[in-house]
Amino acid sequence: MGMGTSIFIIRWINFLTMLLAVLVIIFGIWMGTNHDGCRKSLTLPVMGLGGFIFVVSIVGFLGALKNNSILLWIYLIMLCITLVAILVFTVLAFIVTNNGSGHSVAGLRYKEYQLQDYSTWFLKQLNNTDNWMHLRSCLVKSEDCNNLSKRYKTLKQYKLAKLTPIEAGCCRPPSECGYPAVNASYYDLSFHPVDSNHDCKLYKNSKAVKCYDCDSCKAGVAQYMKTEWRLVAIFNVVLFVVLLIIYLVGCCARRKAATNRSKG
Repeated sequence: MGMGTSIFIIRWINFLTMLLAVLVIIFGIWMGTNHDGCRKSLTLPVMGLGGFIFVVSIVGFLGALKNNSILLWIYLIMLCITLVAILVFTVLAFIVTNNGSGHSVAGLRYKEYQLQDYSTWFLKQLNNTDNWMHLRSCLVKSEDCNNLSKRYKTLKQYKLAKLTPIEAGCCRPPSECGYPAVNASYYDLSFHPVDSNHDCKLYKNSKAVKCYDCDSCKAGVAQYMKTEWRLVAIFNVVLFVVLLIIYLVGCCARRKAATNRSKG
């Protein structure tokens, strides 16, 4: 492989990496447009990663275009740092999302969630007063709970609904409380709870209260975050493999170019 061929390969590799960076940014934008303001915790990091990969690709492309060895070395170092960062984040994401799952309830199509099932990191984030007050105010403003009565006109429809983790945990009391549902947004609280679960006393029918102060609501948010983190982790695995191949090919082409230059 001649020096010209090596440089040509590096140029094309970085052009493809630019396209990959654009896809990462689009993925981040998709996450942002498909989620409300309460659930965009990973949108900016994903878009930031895409932007950084794009900058790295520009450096590599310019280095190959101008045959500048300094830029090419900077490119390889930056790409190596990117690979390490993606690997560390992905491993941590899988560790953090390893715990926690829903519990099936007889007669319900959806699952209920318990906060203690989730990782220590999630518990620390959600039990932080400032963090939760921000999320709580955001959830109150969202349409998760308000839309239930619009989507499910009858009690039968509501009982057959497949609620999301946040709807199941924040918009209704835990089923173990035993409160009869009157409709999708109102429960008969005149019954004394049949369970000692603290959430039973916290639930109110008010739109501003619901079960937003309940551990079941935090658990629903934890389940949502777990799903989002796992999705990003899987995406990062694919991204890591692609970037690793690009890095190895780039290293080989750079080595060949350096060898040919020394022989010449």
